[in-house]
Amino acid sequence: MKLALVGSGKIVAACLEALSQLDAISLVALCVRPQSQANGEALQRKYGIRRLYTDYAQLLADDAVEVVYLGIPNHLHFAYSQAALLADRHVICEKPFTSTVAQLVQLVSLAKARQRYLFEAITTLHSPQFIELQRQLPRLGPIRLVQCNYSQYSSRYQDYLQGQVHAAFDPASSGGALYDINLYNVYLVCGLFGRPLQVSYHCQRGHNGIDTSGVLLLSYPGFTAVCCGAKDSASPSHATLQGEQGFARIMDAPNSCHAVEWQIAGETGGQAESASLNQMVHEFRAFADCLRQQDLARCYDWLDTALIVAEVLEQGRRSAGIRFAADPP
Repeated sequence: MKLALVGSGKIVAACLEALSQLDAISLVALCVRPQSQANGEALQRKYGIRRLYTDYAQLLADDAVEVVYLGIPNHLHFAYSQAALLADRHVICEKPFTSTVAQLVQLVSLAKARQRYLFEAITTLHSPQFIELQRQLPRLGPIRLVQCNYSQYSSRYQDYLQGQVHAAFDPASSGGALYDINLYNVYLVCGLFGRPLQVSYHCQRGHNGIDTSGVLLLSYPGFTAVCCGAKDSASPSHATLQGEQGFARIMDAPNSCHAVEWQIAGETGGQAESASLNQMVHEFRAFADCLRQQDLARCYDWLDTALIVAEVLEQGRRSAGIRFAADPP
């Protein structure tokens, strides 16, 4: 897989560390904004990246590029993904895929029409511990309650309180706790149980109307999933599934899923990996395998889940009265 990265922020740095552990992926180019060229040059030297661009159109015209990874602000995801697909490039887009469901529907239709692969860079679904949790799920019996909490005090929150609004807290950039951090809880729940019957979001809103923390309620037949996410406070993160025959829980944040344990019908078990492992390794390995095997069906299965998650996120924020610049008038 011949990959080009777009962006130069923290997520791109984490991506580069993950890619350094994967032989199946060849990093051929990096694209940054003109004002970030110095940062791009530093990354180019550190990771031995062949070419550096400051013009996205020029990157897409490079025949050496097979796949683009988009590690850019949320509100740019749709336009950059669309341009890449129209240039017949495969796309790995950071979460959240798009600002609206309508945008994602357009991208999925375009990808299918052009036979391109379109992936959301969501770590949860590709974790071995999440996959093991899926295997254990039927043994829990009828599910009666799901609780998820991913809370992490944002390094940008103090700036926000003082009036300096970064993209993570900007409605114009499709920011907020639901789309940034609670999204991982939503992926965990929808990845296991599919589309909920009802969605409602109850949140703490900041001075510009964005959600800084909140609780998303997803109603399913027989149980409710409670998804808590916070960028204005911190606590131990976890996810617990309670069934009539026992329970299972992820012992850390759902974006890493480094450890899972269960107690079912008197039996105790679990599975874990090193907490130091870069959680992005699993997803990039899965994407590379999907391309190598030309497995569009698996890509489409992941897109089906992505569409459900996008619907849940949009229903949740609209129930709380949160508007993005990308929303129709």
